[in-house]
Amino acid sequence: MGRHWTFGHKIAASAVVIVALTVAISALAVFSLRNVAAMNDRVIAVDAQILADAERFRAEVERRGGAARGFLLTREDRFVEGMNAARQSCLSILARLTRNVTDSSGRQIVEALERSEAVHQREMDRVIRLRRSSATIAEVTKAYDEHVSPERDAVDAAIRALVARQVQLLQNARDASREAASAAITLMILMSVAAAAFVGLVAFVLARALSRQIGTAVGLIQSSSAELQAGATQQSTAATQQTTAISEITTTITELLVTSRQIAESARRVAAIAEQTVTSANSGEGTVGKAHEAILGIRRQVDTIVNHMLELGKTSQQIGGVLEIVSELAEQTNILAINATIEAAGAGDAGRRFAVVADEIRKLADRVSGSAKEIRGLIDDVRSAVNTTVMATEMGSKTVDAGSRHFADVAAGFKQIAGLVSTTTEASREIELSTKQQTSAVEQVNVAIASVAQATRETEASSSQTLQTASQLALLSNDLQRLVKPRAA
Repeated sequence: MGRHWTFGHKIAASAVVIVALTVAISALAVFSLRNVAAMNDRVIAVDAQILADAERFRAEVERRGGAARGFLLTREDRFVEGMNAARQSCLSILARLTRNVTDSSGRQIVEALERSEAVHQREMDRVIRLRRSSATIAEVTKAYDEHVSPERDAVDAAIRALVARQVQLLQNARDASREAASAAITLMILMSVAAAAFVGLVAFVLARALSRQIGTAVGLIQSSSAELQAGATQQSTAATQQTTAISEITTTITELLVTSRQIAESARRVAAIAEQTVTSANSGEGTVGKAHEAILGIRRQVDTIVNHMLELGKTSQQIGGVLEIVSELAEQTNILAINATIEAAGAGDAGRRFAVVADEIRKLADRVSGSAKEIRGLIDDVRSAVNTTVMATEMGSKTVDAGSRHFADVAAGFKQIAGLVSTTTEASREIELSTKQQTSAVEQVNVAIASVAQATRETEASSSQTLQTASQLALLSNDLQRLVKPRAA
């Protein structure tokens, strides 16, 4: 299929491929940036949050320990409230750590921190109860040092382990993000280099294809220009010969035009004599025609009477059709009145008045139907009378026709004479008309020959111009050939 592609198709296909490569590089860049951004978001949203919660937990443990020592020294309840608030903060932070830490090693550290915190809180509560009792400060201090301080050290150790783990995870995440960014940059550079190489290859292939196509086109132009030059030379020679022949034809047509005009004048004189003969024949035919017209007038009167009677019959038929429609409307109205009466009966007292109206409508429909039947009977009587009159009139018309035919035989002889003279006249006129048409046709041919002569002269001039154009086209094709395939120095 690629062999049949035009140069524009090839450029369009190359542009599509280049755009596809650009889109692919852009998509890869977007994907890499999103991956790095996702890793950074993970570091910021999760790992950094866990590290911050661990530090907050340490601070809350310190605050709770300070409140506990203050209570042990002063036995004031306000320190107990501060210790309980710090404990609630510790529990909230532990809940967030439990949700955010998802790997097994991290969960182990958080679970150890929860156990240490629970034991530390239990020992702290026991020392607080001991301080509220009658124990001496020395006994309370001894219990604090023996039971609370070791558990506090365990809590601090768990917090340090969690902090160290999160610091290591943050460092690993930063390293992975840098590696992903470096890999994406390297891949984009490689794809950009590949795209640039492909664009260069496409440019080289298109340049070669363009040179090959232009070279082929130039070769065709050269051969076509040579053929066009030879054809223009032949056309110029033929146009010169045609001009000479047309001059001879023009002289012959001029002589033919003079002869045609003479024939037309002779035919006109013959036609005038024939018209005088026709006038004399028509005088005798006119007398016979008047008598025949009188008989035809009688026949037309009879025909008029017949036509009037037929129209009367048609009108009676139309009235009958209208009566049929009226009868159908009366029947439909009767049916509707009956249906209305039934519906009114079903409606009870509310439809009683409507039933009376429906009954009156039904009676009116019956009267209309009866009147239509009476009118139909009268129309049938009229139609019968019309038919009888038409038959009588037809008999009179036949009698008139018989008399007209006898008189027509007498007039036929005169018509034959007039017909023969008319035929002679028409023949003379046709000869005159044909001669005039021939004269007009010869004049038109003369004009057409003059036009052809002018066209031939223009063709001769055009042939010279075509020959000059072919020479210029040959020179242009040579210039194009030198541009596509320069000669060796």
